[in-house]
Amino acid sequence: MIIKPRVRGFICVTTHPVGCEANVKQQIEYVKAQGPIANGPKKVLVIGASTGYGLAARITAAFGSNADTLGVFFERAGSETKPATPGWYNTAAFDKFATEKGLYAKSINGDAFSKEIKAKTIETIKNDLGQVDLVVYSLAAPRRTHPETGQVFNSVLKPVGKSVTLRGIDTDKEVVKESVFEPASQEEIDNTVAVMGGEDWQMWMDALADAGVLAPGAKTTAFTYLGEKITHDIYWNGSIGAAKKDLDEKVLGIRAKLAPSGGDARVAVLKALVTQASSAIPMMPLYLSLLFKVMKAQGTHEGCIEQIYGLYKDSLYNASPLLDEEGRVRTDQKELSPEVQGEVSALWDKVTNENLYELTDFAGYKHEFLRLFGFEIEGVDYDADVNPDVAIPHLVA
Repeated sequence: MIIKPRVRGFICVTTHPVGCEANVKQQIEYVKAQGPIANGPKKVLVIGASTGYGLAARITAAFGSNADTLGVFFERAGSETKPATPGWYNTAAFDKFATEKGLYAKSINGDAFSKEIKAKTIETIKNDLGQVDLVVYSLAAPRRTHPETGQVFNSVLKPVGKSVTLRGIDTDKEVVKESVFEPASQEEIDNTVAVMGGEDWQMWMDALADAGVLAPGAKTTAFTYLGEKITHDIYWNGSIGAAKKDLDEKVLGIRAKLAPSGGDARVAVLKALVTQASSAIPMMPLYLSLLFKVMKAQGTHEGCIEQIYGLYKDSLYNASPLLDEEGRVRTDQKELSPEVQGEVSALWDKVTNENLYELTDFAGYKHEFLRLFGFEIEGVDYDADVNPDVAIPHLVA
């Protein structure tokens, strides 16, 4: 097939296997260029390992610390006539490059919320790795079937306690518009916490600990986003924020359980980036387009791999981690600097349909969005015939 991008809303319905491989390779090359991470992890489980920050965490562990990695995700394979999801191709590429380096790189495809996938993961660790010394929790799912009750929860993106009017970009029509968001009901808030909060992270850590597959001194981290005032109404003070605050509560119990063996658990606050999840959040394309413009001008712009390499080197495996007063690890200082946020705020209400490309880096936003699906990657021939049916060699059956 000759595969071209076809975008519908915040999803690109096509994916390019060669482009995804090139994107993974670029991230690997970045990590290798930075040099090894002193005292880094050696056997790593990444839950949500196929895209975005989870993929970057797997790449950083393998190529920054020579770690053996086991990745868990839920992706769709391709066929001769239909491309796979980006995470499938990303994992196939990671598998290829890690194997060439002589590293263990098995993967499990399935519902990470389920008891079945937890059990399969534990069995694989016991058989192949013995124990893991780092668990990265990076799931981003819109719904969750509870493993005990079978109840299906759906997350919502709504404010809490009041309706809010927010500016944003209609990315299909490329126009600036305002949208009104009605407040979430308590049931919707509870359901969002059930999907995106800390319960499943805690279930994973309890299952791994009870099975004896956590090494002494094992660490775990889950990712969050705080943002600043511009995004607070829909994010930190909204239904998703309620789930993220639940992470802050659950980490305390996980940390207490790991402490006796010298282990640790931390929520890591990362900067805003173009991911499939963030693209679905109204106002984020506008915020990110302005953020890119300002941070690129200041020379402080970073992507997933730069953020995660910094997280490992400066905090997770550093004697003086960058912690806030809540005990979270912080890598978002550059985004939240008064200079950056002040300039973004000053431009926020000035953006119109006519000056969208002038005042913001919407072009850069669109470029980063397409890169998620393997498009607009340097050096890739998008007119060439490619086979969308790509295997992941070390997929656990």
